[in-house]
Amino acid sequence: MINPALLSYVAVMSVTPGPNNLLLATSGVNFGFKRTLPMSLGISLGAGFQCFITMQALGAMVSWLGQMRLFLALAGCMYLLWLSWKIFQSSAPEAKKDARPFGFLQMAAFQWINPKAWIMAINTALLFGTVNSDQALSHNLQVSLLYIVTNFPCILLWALLGDRLRQLLQSPNYLRVFNTAMALIMGVTALWLAGEELYIAYYAVEL
Repeated sequence: MINPALLSYVAVMSVTPGPNNLLLATSGVNFGFKRTLPMSLGISLGAGFQCFITMQALGAMVSWLGQMRLFLALAGCMYLLWLSWKIFQSSAPEAKKDARPFGFLQMAAFQWINPKAWIMAINTALLFGTVNSDQALSHNLQVSLLYIVTNFPCILLWALLGDRLRQLLQSPNYLRVFNTAMALIMGVTALWLAGEELYIAYYAVEL
């Protein structure tokens, strides 16, 4: 059964800026819409699977995340900084020879250290998942499928946006400015998230 609240939540969270969408827009600019499709599919299926696992093991997952949250968040932020560097490096003309977009499996795996993806998975599990029912498996699978179906067109907008910008950024200088700007945004996002997690961890110890 389609849950309008679920669709609304996933759509809003999927379409708003985050690491996934920044990567899709950057890939759209550098490689075009078609070559970015595997990335998009990897994000949606990876996030949907992550959501399903979270719902199925909600109690254990929440407890585990409480212990692993800082490690996962910092690992994710370090990976985002590495991605920022790779995006910045792609600004150089000589980098275009061997350049290729991230693949399906890379983006599916990335969801497990993507802070925003974890927020979405946990909130979806808490608000829409179930563990105390004979129909839990079926219910959580349906929620995950709706998650994927809603998420995919929302994130495709960013790949399409990048593809359209590509036509305006034919000049190597303009492309260099765009990639540098996206790298800076990604880097600042990573540092902001890391600082926030360290503050939360420090505050928890103080209490």
